[in-house]
Amino acid sequence: MAFPQPRPQAPQLPQHLLRTIDCQQGAVRAVRFNCDGNYLLSCGSDKSLKLWSVSRGTLLKTYSGHGYEVLDADSSYDNSQICSCSSDKTVILWDVATGQVTRKLRGHAGKVNCVQFNEEATVILSGSIDGTVRCWDTRSRRYEPIQVLDEARDSISSLKVAQHELLTGSVDGRVRRYDLRMGQLHVDFISSPITCVCFSQDGQCTLSSSLDSTVRLLDKSTGEMLGEYTGHKMKGYKLDCCLSSKDTHVLSCSEDGHVYCWDLVEGSLSLKLPVGKAVVQSLSFHPSETCLLTAMEGRVQVWASEPEDTDEEAMAK
Repeated sequence: MAFPQPRPQAPQLPQHLLRTIDCQQGAVRAVRFNCDGNYLLSCGSDKSLKLWSVSRGTLLKTYSGHGYEVLDADSSYDNSQICSCSSDKTVILWDVATGQVTRKLRGHAGKVNCVQFNEEATVILSGSIDGTVRCWDTRSRRYEPIQVLDEARDSISSLKVAQHELLTGSVDGRVRRYDLRMGQLHVDFISSPITCVCFSQDGQCTLSSSLDSTVRLLDKSTGEMLGEYTGHKMKGYKLDCCLSSKDTHVLSCSEDGHVYCWDLVEGSLSLKLPVGKAVVQSLSFHPSETCLLTAMEGRVQVWASEPEDTDEEAMAK
């Protein structure tokens, strides 16, 4: 006789605060996991970029070279390089180990809001208030971008790249998906300024948050709206949204000091995480585990589904 299968457990949510890191770099504009989730990058209003150990909360290196506040950063797949962007209109490619500037890329006409490597870290893509996305070859000595995408009619607030596809969100209320291999552009009109965009982990959907305090899940190929998530407050700040590492939940920052976490399928609020009394500026979900980073004012918080074992408890086991 066959035994019944065990009931699938409800996905764990990152509701336990493991540690708070005082970054000491002014207001933290963005916080990002690296590709394996062992390190985090914090972007400061004091022009610095800092690399931290997630498990220990210790500072590993500070990267100084921007002329104004740092707004976004990304690390390469092999952790050897970091790219960052700033209100100083530049994009910088850094050597992680030495902390030195490898390249300083100029060309945007205004502050650069978002930056990301492609998967091989051969190209950096940057989106700016000037309405363009610029693609930079990391291996070339040329200082001009290899491509400029200028379809947006207003500031590019967010971009994500996955394989041969680029997703951008703009203040003009449009989510644009470029198929770089086919040379095609798909546009979805949201009608409210977009603050953040991302692909689902399975590559079938796109998620976008906008200043009408709504996060929307769209079918990537048809543009059909699959879900709307509301309850948080996003009226005047460029705040992040994301999906959990297994696509089970939708998460968003909020101006009321919480992170909102909805069940992706049902659309119901699963968790309202109290981070603090100010605006939750940024968030980042671990690539494979139930672990979340949040940024508020000058601090970064690390959250997990279980409280951390103390050394004494670990010794007792």
